[in-house]
Amino acid sequence: MLWPFNRFRKTRAAPPGTIEIIYGMIVTQAREPLFYRDLGVPDTVSGRFDLLLMHLWLVLQRLKSAEAGSDLSQALFDRFCADMDDNLREMGVGDLAVPKRMQAFGEAFYGRTAAYDLALTDSHEALAHAFCRNILNGESIDKARELATYARRAITELARIDTAVLRGGAWRFPIPLTADPTA
Repeated sequence: MLWPFNRFRKTRAAPPGTIEIIYGMIVTQAREPLFYRDLGVPDTVSGRFDLLLMHLWLVLQRLKSAEAGSDLSQALFDRFCADMDDNLREMGVGDLAVPKRMQAFGEAFYGRTAAYDLALTDSHEALAHAFCRNILNGESIDKARELATYARRAITELARIDTAVLRGGAWRFPIPLTADPTA
């Protein structure tokens, strides 16, 4: 017999621990030295934040077409917010300032993802300009084009992943194009 309140229970977006696995993969990829060394991403708190947002956006792009993707997307966004809150507190930001900083993170997330979504539907060059402006501080459109090529490749590869595999966290991001596969 089904209890009448079962419809109010939250459905699981993914197996326990999967959100941590997927978010960990996003963070790990955003820390890949090639982005900083070869693609011109500033190795600063802001640069790392922007690269983290880009990788979160890449995964959220894929989840738009996945069954129960909105639940998983929300869980990933919630994990991102918890991570940002934890990082602020570790950096010594006081309790009264955290909400204001979190609001700024939210605005950055929504602003950048909206710009990336729009640019993605426009052209490769538009995506490169969005990355140049938001990740590379307006410097090096050539490096931004390489980032856009990487992002499009990641979107293509993520689209090929079966939804169950995606939700299970058993996948990897592509290696940035500038990587030497023999290294």
